[in-house]
Amino acid sequence: MNNYKNVKDEELVEVIRLKDQELYTLIVKRYQDKLLRYANYLVNDEQQSADVVQEALIKGFINLNSFDKKKKFSSWIYRIVHNEAINFITKNKKAIKLDPEFEIADTKNIEEEYFKKEITAEVAICLDKIPLKYSEVLSLYYLEEKSYDEISDILRLPIGTVGTRINRGKLIIKKICKKLK
Repeated sequence: MNNYKNVKDEELVEVIRLKDQELYTLIVKRYQDKLLRYANYLVNDEQQSADVVQEALIKGFINLNSFDKKKKFSSWIYRIVHNEAINFITKNKKAIKLDPEFEIADTKNIEEEYFKKEITAEVAICLDKIPLKYSEVLSLYYLEEKSYDEISDILRLPIGTVGTRINRGKLIIKKICKKLK
């Protein structure tokens, strides 16, 4: 299994499909924390987010043969999580909120980490106040650091729409943040 740690996702998926399904655990390890964070943006419940991600990873494994290796695996698996989260929200009719206390990636400087958490908490509060169609693209772009192409694949939107929603979302957030000051 150590031989595959530095292999690209798409190549690893091909090995999993053709030879060794047990290597899917590497995919799970690579993506679980990121997918949990994204699901929690949408569902706002850590336990339910874990269930959403688990279901998505199972569906991903079951449907691995339908993955188009010309595309990015990360976009494909994020899309499955997105669909599972939306299904959960629809079934449970819960309000969609962001958790302002989510974990920040490792940083060496404690002061820098503190300020990142403060800024992230403020951004999360602002994202919570805007419509989902803007908050989901902004969270994918800024918090998950996804490209326009990846967001387009994940949300099944034209790239132009992604750009428009990011720009409109930023304008709405600016207004909200000014009111909070």
